[in-house]
Amino acid sequence: MYNMSTLLRHGSDKQKALYMPKIASGEWRLQSMAVTEPTTGTDTTKIKTTAVKKGDRYVVNGQKVWISRLQHSELMILLARTTPLDQVKRKSEGMSIFMVHLDQALGQGMEMRLIPNMVNHETNQVFFDNLEIPEENLIGEEGKGFKYILDGLNAERTLIAAECIGDGYWFVDRATRYAKDRIVFDRPIGQNQGVQFPIAESYIEVEAANLMRWRACELFDAHQPCGAEANMAKYLAAKASFEAANVCLQTHGGFGFAAEYHVERKFRETRLYQVAPISTNLIFSYVAEHVLGLPRSF
Repeated sequence: MYNMSTLLRHGSDKQKALYMPKIASGEWRLQSMAVTEPTTGTDTTKIKTTAVKKGDRYVVNGQKVWISRLQHSELMILLARTTPLDQVKRKSEGMSIFMVHLDQALGQGMEMRLIPNMVNHETNQVFFDNLEIPEENLIGEEGKGFKYILDGLNAERTLIAAECIGDGYWFVDRATRYAKDRIVFDRPIGQNQGVQFPIAESYIEVEAANLMRWRACELFDAHQPCGAEANMAKYLAAKASFEAANVCLQTHGGFGFAAEYHVERKFRETRLYQVAPISTNLIFSYVAEHVLGLPRSF
């Protein structure tokens, strides 16, 4: 998953030799990444979780939120501030990335609590109270973690775009099949343009989002700047998927709300991607500032 890029692109040869074979074999799973905090949200540079160097170890204190898949991971990527915000020239400096071995952390300075949520997605709050991390678990150089994490975020947005596109195709396929099979007034409902046109529109939008997804992938794999493309792919895919979900639900009518058809479940799930892992408004802001050259809005 997208966590791999942080390790692959910025880990030392020794770290990659240690982690990658075991991750590839499935012995270790690196599926969780702890960045977001309850008081900062997407303002990552304001994170309050600290990692203070003491001898050959870093001592971590703070809190993270919306940390997914911890129950299915042996390893976790952690972003923490190693230099206070008032001691750096730029607010994006002074943060560092660490690899956390969960079997050595849980109950030994790290605690987690499950967050019940709308889509039954396994995600957690995480609390750090003097968690000790060996210095060899620092990935890359101290203080450059924010730059490193951006690689992972571009991969994350591209991956989430792919997930949304898969959902979009699922909705279009389900709506199409139901529209062919459902007979009302002695004809399939899909014969009516009022039913078929929205399905066709959804298919077009999912296809277009898919092209932007592949463009972002191409640039990322070539180690080229891809922030704009990754953000736009995520926006287009999330939008296309949710609109396809709405069309699918409408096509099924009352049966769209029946758990038997799974449309209502997928409808709820795909709504998440308008909000996370980055909100639509933050994508607009990124494109406005970094692509169109408009003044920074925050």
